[in-house]
Formats: sequence, structure tokens, C-alpha cells
Amino acid sequence: MISKDPNCYIKGVLDRSRRILAKTITLIESSLPAHQELARGIINQLLPHTGKAVRLGITGVPGAGKSTFIESFGMFLIEKGHSVAVLAVDPSSTRGGGSILADKTRMEKLSVTPNAFIRPSPSEGTLGGVTRKTRETMLVCEAAGFDVIIVETVGVGQSETTVASMVDFFLVLMIAGAGDELQGIKKGVLEIADALAINKTDGDNIQKARMARKEYETAFHFLRPASLTWSPPVLNCSALKMTGIDEIWETVLEHRKKFFATGEFNTKRKKQSVDWMWSLIKEGLKEKFYKNPEVKKELPAIMEDVRNGSLAPTAAAGRLLSFVN
Repeated sequence: MISKDPNCYIKGVLDRSRRILAKTITLIESSLPAHQELARGIINQLLPHTGKAVRLGITGVPGAGKSTFIESFGMFLIEKGHSVAVLAVDPSSTRGGGSILADKTRMEKLSVTPNAFIRPSPSEGTLGGVTRKTRETMLVCEAAGFDVIIVETVGVGQSETTVASMVDFFLVLMIAGAGDELQGIKKGVLEIADALAINKTDGDNIQKARMARKEYETAFHFLRPASLTWSPPVLNCSALKMTGIDEIWETVLEHRKKFFATGEFNTKRKKQSVDWMWSLIKEGLKEKFYKNPEVKKELPAIMEDVRNGSLAPTAAAGRLLSFVN
């Protein structure tokens, strides 16, 4: 049962109660207006206790061994004294289904480690919903004391850009020996990557992985870097053999150090906050539009008129928008 007392959640999260943390995230995920209002108040009170964690986004091509990598990387961080929260973003999955829950069961060691927390973000079919819930869940996990937040993209396409817009460092996992090394990944994903790691650099695959590294390094030369401070490196690693994991973490820390030194880190965080505000405004306006009684009443007939060509889309949009004050 969800309590109506915000202090219950605030105190529980700050006291690092796993039970209250889970309940708070459940509240955030609720679509009920009363729950959303309560969640907003809780997030606002927890905000001063957030912002210190390393926010890391991870994506990867199919077969890149993302779950194994995240588990190995998470265990490595925990052994170094960190606490890790893994949040999965999948815009194609619905609550209680999809590969994100399977990922949790595959991360057997990490999921039972006291200093780790794994949580899928249900989308109910909308990427905007994932954005809101994942960002708020990330802040709650930070307030609960987790100092490394890993946001994992499970879907493809726009989800990568969405996750990159809420983290400090975006890592793309690749594999070698799957045909054309540049297939299976879009140029847009390379443009938002802060580093690229070729996983499964082990056994008979070592030579292929090293060759793939050179190909990706060449590809990066043709792209304009997002920052003059940082040129995305290409790294080799093996999540199975636990090799190269430390180099990836050192890369994340080096990126953080350079961005702090130039002031880009704070600038980026501030921009992300403002972008988040605008995305929430757009989401809220869209929700109000569809809930408007006049829109509900007139929408089916207007859509039919557009379909049969008796009403221009521009005129239809203007008429529907006129119903919203």
C-alpha cells in the first residue's frame, strides 16, 4: 500500500532503506495523478541530496554482451568501494515484460549484492514516460547513497539519444567479427558516444577485436567531436575475463576530471535540467490535449475528415488546438 505521507518516503530514502526506496520508485512509476503529485513533492525535497553520483549510460549492439559487461563492471566498482544502481530503459517493453526483467535475472551476482540495486523502467509504450521515470528514479537512487548510476538502454534508436541526454558519460559496446564492423550501429550513436568499447576481446577473437578497434578509431576521425575537451577513445575489453574493465572506469574518471576542469560538467548538468523541464512541459501539454473533453468529442470525426480528404491536416490541427485553453 502506498502511503500519502511524503516524509515517510523522504526519510526512508535518506536512511537508505531498500524497502522504502523500492516503494518510492513504485510511486514514481504510478500514472495516478495523486501519486504523480506526491512523487513531485518527494523529488523536490530529495533534490538537495542528489547530483554527486557518476551518471553513466551504456548501450550496445545485439550480441555485445551488455548484461555480462554491466554485471562485471558493477562488481568491479563494488570491489573498489562504490555502490551501484542499474536502471534499464526499454521504450518497447510494457510493465512486467520484455528483456529488461530477463537482464535482471542474468545479472545474478550483481542483483544479490548489498551495494547494488537493479531496476527496470516500465514505459507503457512511450519513450517520454521512460524519460520522466528514469530521471526521477536516478535522482532517488542518488539520494539513497548510490554513487554510480548506470542507465542501460535496451531498446534501439531514439532511446540512445534519450539516455545520453541524462548522463555524464555515454559508453557504446561493440563486438568484432560480425561482418562489416560499422554495420549495426548508426552514425548518430557514434556522435553521442564518449567512448566505444569492443567487448569479447578474448580467446580466438583477440586479433579481430584489435583490428576492429583500429577501424572504429578511423571512423571517429571523420566525426566532429561533441566537445573540444574530449576525443572519444576506442577500448578493448572482455567482460567474461574481466580484462579492460579498469581501463574503461579510468576513462570515465578522466572524462569527468577534464569536464570539471573546463566547467563543461556543470554546464552540461544545468542544460540537462532545463531540457528535462521542457520535455515534461511537452509531455504535460500532450496529456492535457488528449484529456480535454472537446478534443475527445471531436477528434474521431475530425480524423475521419482528414482521412477522406475533406479537411486539410493544417485546418484539423488548428481546430483541435482551439479547444485547448
